[in-house]
Parts: sequence; C-alpha cells; structure tokens
Amino acid sequence: MKFPPESDIKKMRNALGITQSELSKESGVSQSTIAKIEGGKTDASYKTVSNLFQTLEKMNRKTGIDRTASDVASGSPITVDANDSLRVASDLMRRTGFSQMPVMSGDRPVGSISERRILGLIEQGMSMDELRKTPIEKVMGESFPVVSESMSLSAVAQLMGDSDAVLVSRQGKVISMITSADLLKLI
Repeated sequence: MKFPPESDIKKMRNALGITQSELSKESGVSQSTIAKIEGGKTDASYKTVSNLFQTLEKMNRKTGIDRTASDVASGSPITVDANDSLRVASDLMRRTGFSQMPVMSGDRPVGSISERRILGLIEQGMSMDELRKTPIEKVMGESFPVVSESMSLSAVAQLMGDSDAVLVSRQGKVISMITSADLLKLI
C-alpha cells in the first residue's frame, strides 16, 4: 500500500487536532521519532510510516463525523504528467475550466500547477515561447496533500487552510480531488 508523503503526517495530525504525544500513545511510535519525521530529520521505515498513517486514519474514524472526503470529492482528477510542457497544462486548464491540477509521475502525485503559478512566471519575465516549451516539473509547486476517502470533512477543511486542494485516495491510489469550490457547494 502506498501512503502520502511523510510530510503529510504533521498536516493530518494537526487537521485532527492531535498532539504528537497523543499520536505516540495510540501508535506506539515514540514522540521524539514523530517529531523527527515531521521535521524531516529522519527517514522513517515503511513500517513506522504505515503505522502512523493507519493510526491517524483510526483516530479520524473515532471522531464520529458523518461526512467524509468521499462524500464531497469530485470525479477522477484531471492531471498532467511532470514531463508535459506548460503548454499542455495551459491548454488543459483552458478546456476544462480548472485553475489548478495535480502533477503526476505515473500514478504518484509529485507536484501541482496552477494558473497563478504560470502567471507568476510571466511576471518574472519568462517569454511565451519559453513557457510553451518548459517542462512542468521545472516550475511546479508542492503536491497537494493526499487523504484517505474516509477522512472527515472537517479534517479535510483544516488541511485546505494550507493548500488549494487535496487529493483523495483509496488503497493508496488517487481517485479524486477536493477543491475549495467543492466545499463551498455544501453551503
């Protein structure tokens, strides 16, 4: 099973309102190890990362919140490949009406691209010809957080305070995406 990047442990923990100590108690992973993982100061084993994500999912289910990521997620996300040119991303955004998309390498999210990011490149003086030819991987932003389809909607909303979107996964495979527009439709 594939998991989100280790950097999402802190985001998910904070979104659930859980301290490192509480996660440590539930998972059996020491608080100091959790702090090192979240701080990027250690490369944790697959077993440890797996344990932490499974514990976070278990703790999320205990919250008793009815609505989940899968209740709100739109269909399969429109994505671009990291090796595609910005021209491909721009054309796809124009055709679909989306302002942002996940960037993938195979079936793994590796970054994001948005209209805002492309406009920023124009502001920095990149010519239109350069933009058309530039591979997305050279200018992409951070990947959107990946959450389980069973994550509570409130935890998803908290994650989106730091990100324009989240990717929703089932058994380690990205199946959909949630944007702020999806959340606003609920009002």
